[in-house]
Amino acid sequence: MRWLSDEGEKRYAALLGVGDKLLVALDFDGTLAPIVDDPAHARIHPDAADVLIALAQRVGVIAVVTGRPARQVLDLGGLEEVADRMAEVGTELRVFGQYGAERWDASHRVIRSPRPPHGLASFERELPKLLRQAGAAEAFVEDKGLAVAVHTRRLPDAEAVFARLLPLLTEAAESHDLEVEPGKLVVEVRDGSMDKGLVVDRLITSMPASGVVFAGDDLGDVEAFETVAAWAAEGLPTLLVCSEPESAGDDDGESPLVAMADVAVTGPAGVLALLNRLAADLS
Repeated sequence: MRWLSDEGEKRYAALLGVGDKLLVALDFDGTLAPIVDDPAHARIHPDAADVLIALAQRVGVIAVVTGRPARQVLDLGGLEEVADRMAEVGTELRVFGQYGAERWDASHRVIRSPRPPHGLASFERELPKLLRQAGAAEAFVEDKGLAVAVHTRRLPDAEAVFARLLPLLTEAAESHDLEVEPGKLVVEVRDGSMDKGLVVDRLITSMPASGVVFAGDDLGDVEAFETVAAWAAEGLPTLLVCSEPESAGDDDGESPLVAMADVAVTGPAGVLALLNRLAADLS
């Protein structure tokens, strides 16, 4: 763990006095679960459940805010069982999938989801041609229902393929009134009406939160970081946590979140160590 400024340590200390209305919001991939070549093989860190339960005894709400479909995250993370254990100490787990388009909470146990965005089906019909044009015909295409993600991580020269693919998919997405969300060797095309920043803002307002921690690792978390920073400027105690790659092989360059964060940690293990420390200090 490395503090990125003296201000970060002060912000952490300020969180310890906010009471039990603290909001802790967490990305999934790269934050709670290690990044893997095949998204279907991702699994939450083995220590995550125990750390989240310990933290639940000290905070108001824990939320997972992810680009993945909500059902996928619930299954990969075993989060329904975690929610049961959290409920025993009176704290609710909430899951926001597909950047907040899907919502699930421990009270209702139902995933609320809109219809797929207009234009997505026609974009998907065009996608094989675009992949061939970029020399990425073998890229893994993940159908998320409300979005489509193209992963280049498993391809030879994955970064070069990603660089060729991104402008092509961006232009095509715009022609179908969709938006592109680039990540670590993945390009996601979706409706842009919801993002993680809006999710975090609504959570803070609806609780209302007396403080907020947000942890993420990639471009999809930028809006959440910006929202938390705006609340910090209004005087709300906050902490922004950047999860950095666990090994050189995972490093696609410094995370864009480092410049915005208060503290950087190494992968999911580092995130959980920080949350475990927070739970202990809050007690």
